[in-house]
Amino acid sequence: MHAEVAEVRTFPGDGGSDGGRGDGLGRIVLNRPRALNSLTHGMITTIRTTLDDWATDDRVRTVVLTGAGERGLCAGADLRAMHADVTTGGTGTRAFFRDEYRVNALISRYPKPFVAVMDGITMGGGIGLSAHAALRIVTERTVIAMPETRIGLTPDVGGSRLLALAPGGSGLHYGLTSASMGPGDALACGFADHFVPSDRIPELLDALARSDAPAATVAAHAAPAPPSELSGRRGWIDACYAADTVEEIVDRLLDSGAPEAKESAELILGNSPTAVKVTLAALRRARTLPSLEAVLDQEYRISCAALDGPDLAEGIRAQVIDKDRTPRWSPGTLAGVTEAEVARFFAPRPGDELGLA
Repeated sequence: MHAEVAEVRTFPGDGGSDGGRGDGLGRIVLNRPRALNSLTHGMITTIRTTLDDWATDDRVRTVVLTGAGERGLCAGADLRAMHADVTTGGTGTRAFFRDEYRVNALISRYPKPFVAVMDGITMGGGIGLSAHAALRIVTERTVIAMPETRIGLTPDVGGSRLLALAPGGSGLHYGLTSASMGPGDALACGFADHFVPSDRIPELLDALARSDAPAATVAAHAAPAPPSELSGRRGWIDACYAADTVEEIVDRLLDSGAPEAKESAELILGNSPTAVKVTLAALRRARTLPSLEAVLDQEYRISCAALDGPDLAEGIRAQVIDKDRTPRWSPGTLAGVTEAEVARFFAPRPGDELGLA
């Protein structure tokens, strides 16, 4: 087992902490707490192998995903490793995306109940491992985001499908701004199913180890969710994000009169102009695609195209490497991003197909 992914089995008579009473729980624990459990290629490979093995293991009836440490489930991909690969012309990131997206698809159709505990920070690749699960749990500490436009990428790991299916203009709002959502908004936007207070999680895990009905077990430990902050903003969100172009969306946000709308416009204008325009097109296309697999195919084409452009490396540099928070995007303005440039991200290219759909 890869050191960065801790597998914990609670099978009958295994001598575990439950005295051998556990029955059928397979646990995957993302185990890089100092790096907020950010994902490496090795972790993705290990998760895939483990899930393939458990799919035909009669001892495993339920799979649970959690993160080590107190800060969160997963902050996404290892961006430092990605930056090193991209800036040296490597192919590791392309291979990482390919294997990661395939694991996302596997989780969505896993033949056994898959429970994801999205406690604390859950972003990017962490959403890909959790938000396609059969049972998705948030706590009062949950902070969810698809922050890709902030680093010159677009929402991936199936996130563009989740955002596309979110009510009204809320998906576009989160996708273009890279803003975070709390547990109430995660439930309202379709990223989660149940709210369980964090102090009940250990008890829930113990109960799942003995349960023949994981959905009922999770529901029995759930509590009323905090209110959705988004619900009170749907008026201006739906009106502003219904515009045809990013430029028009920004104009509507600035003219709406709502302070939160102005802040959203400023967030969009600070993100990669290319990434936000591609994101708008990707989410609108995702609404018409028939399955998660089809969306992941589209995302893989987009991500591979992003690897060939300047903004991904620059965005990671500004946010993670130098941390100066002053990316020099190319082009630097929305007006500089042409329709032909956006279309490039969706054009099929040899080797840029996952073949999932």
